Amino acid sequence: MSSTNSPSNPTQGLKRPRNDTGNKVTVVLGAQWGDEGKGKVVDLLATQSDLVCRCQGGNNAGHTVVVEGTEYDFHLLPSGIINPKSICVIGNGVVIHLPGLFEEAEKNEKKGLKGWEKRLIVSDRAHLVFDFHQVVDGIQETQRQATEGKIIGTTKKGIGPTYTSKASRIGLRVCDLLGDFKEFSTKFKNLVAQYQSMYSSLTVDTDTQLKKLKEYGERLRPMVRDGVYYMYEALHGPPKKILVEGANAALLDIDFGTYPFVTSSNCTVGGACTGLGIPPLNIGEVYGVSKAYTTRVGIGAFPTEQLNATGELLQTRGHEVGVTTGRKRRCGWLDLVILRYAHMINGFTAIALTKLDILDVLDEIKVGVAYKINGKRIPHFPANMELLHKVEVEYETFPGWKSDTSAARKWNDLPQKAQNYIRFVENHIGVPIKWVGVGKSRECMIQMF
Repeated sequence: MSSTNSPSNPTQGLKRPRNDTGNKVTVVLGAQWGDEGKGKVVDLLATQSDLVCRCQGGNNAGHTVVVEGTEYDFHLLPSGIINPKSICVIGNGVVIHLPGLFEEAEKNEKKGLKGWEKRLIVSDRAHLVFDFHQVVDGIQETQRQATEGKIIGTTKKGIGPTYTSKASRIGLRVCDLLGDFKEFSTKFKNLVAQYQSMYSSLTVDTDTQLKKLKEYGERLRPMVRDGVYYMYEALHGPPKKILVEGANAALLDIDFGTYPFVTSSNCTVGGACTGLGIPPLNIGEVYGVSKAYTTRVGIGAFPTEQLNATGELLQTRGHEVGVTTGRKRRCGWLDLVILRYAHMINGFTAIALTKLDILDVLDEIKVGVAYKINGKRIPHFPANMELLHKVEVEYETFPGWKSDTSAARKWNDLPQKAQNYIRFVENHIGVPIKWVGVGKSRECMIQMF
């Protein structure tokens, strides 16, 4: 009897199982212009997650999470860091300002965050945001104001200039900082010189900066891993619940957002793959987060904006002030054109609709269902900003429920008129609504299925 069919024979090719794709990743993404309450959804899911990952953006993001009455603010740290059982990953697609990272951790430590440095993994391929990137961010905004009379409204956290360095192949990464420091210092000085040649007013004390960076590098070293291998092991090891926390939102995406009033990374679902090094096959649930109305920070087109008493009411009742910038947010009615557009790009498997309670006092509630130009409906969300500024919104009007929903904990606790509003939204986008938010804390998320 021949032994060729024994598995120990290396020439015998064994048929591989065809279904071993590994663990699936759940992705949480903003479906509007940011500030939708993603932190809350992530926090809800993070309590059962083994791994919580950030894949893009930097400390231009702001997620507030309330746990047992304490408010934690996260900008760069994945908000799953408050779950003592979760490991948090900062992926290669994130840009990291080290002073910002440690300062944020220390602020949250004072509020009760414990053992974070044992639970944080940082990809060695992530790019570094330097202080001068932040200065340049401010200079660029000043120049825009002077030449075009308008700014983008960046957070001045140096995110855009860092992604610019990355795309120009002159950026420096975590692995550079942890490698030969002499080599790093030379590259850093060259980078500074390059920026100074473009911005004559830029002054950088390179020696002081390098000294600080060396210290930060040593503090960071124990947390740094090869992100690709780390994620591969996580996907193909024992069953794990893996969560990806998107920052910013679909309409701020560098490719799909309201360009140029956008952020500088891909905050749609593709960013999860490129920003962590994971295959599309491993993407499972994709949850879109949207408010029950719309807000936008900074400038740029906003078709359903209400520059009136309604807008003011939403702003004050919703405490619509940016976590990262402290800027007042612009407010308006829910826009289903942008939600459908966000769904086309991301393929949401479910939606979380937050801050429904803010609408409790309104007599009537409007929802934008289509855009018109010269009285004719347009089939697409316009790429061109001049066009987007010109659109007229077609609204569907609903009677307000005029009652307090903040104590609702299940679907049947919601007034019939609020249920009708939610069902309309769900049917119009064609995506089930899995959660409805009626307040700030964890308990205020009504889970529907």
